[in-house]
Amino acid sequence: MFVRAYLRASTGQQDAARARDQLKTFAAERGLKIAAWYLENESGAKLARPELFRLLADSEAGDILLVEQVDRLSRLTATDWERLKVELTSRCVRVVALDLPTSWMMATTCGDEFTGRMFEAINGMLLDMLAAVARKDYEDRRRRQAQGQAKARAEGRYKGRPEDTDRNAGIASMLAAGASWDSIQSAAGCSRATIAKIAKRLKVAA
Repeated sequence: MFVRAYLRASTGQQDAARARDQLKTFAAERGLKIAAWYLENESGAKLARPELFRLLADSEAGDILLVEQVDRLSRLTATDWERLKVELTSRCVRVVALDLPTSWMMATTCGDEFTGRMFEAINGMLLDMLAAVARKDYEDRRRRQAQGQAKARAEGRYKGRPEDTDRNAGIASMLAAGASWDSIQSAAGCSRATIAKIAKRLKVAA
């Protein structure tokens, strides 16, 4: 049984590895060892996450995908969540989340076949529920943010987030030098969306 830990943060300014010790402790308490770590700074609201899909590609039947919270795995729309579940199911990967106690049984022997299937069914239902809650929380926060910005614009107070010109100049230089996006992301501590925006600027300038 391989345990593969997935750590995610939404932006390069957040620490994706923040929950590493919690996951290590959880695994150790159950006599398990985390065989591989997958870290990325990408929004949980989008399905295109390279490290998550590298984890799935590396996985074999029965492997555990360990996350701190369900929202680290998904803030996806219902359609994209179903697509991700198809990937998980087809690869027979078991999701274990620290904030979903019913999933903890997936990290140990589930007893007889009937008990195992019952826990899988219950866990799947609760996983769906938490994924829906995570999506709603994401949409609520985005709506409140948009309302706040609209009010600030109406009052002449909204100036937007200032651009980090030094960092972006460095990203542009690395792109021009042919550096990979992964290496740029690691060096600059930025999101892939930021790299894509600067790459687009370079194409326009050219």
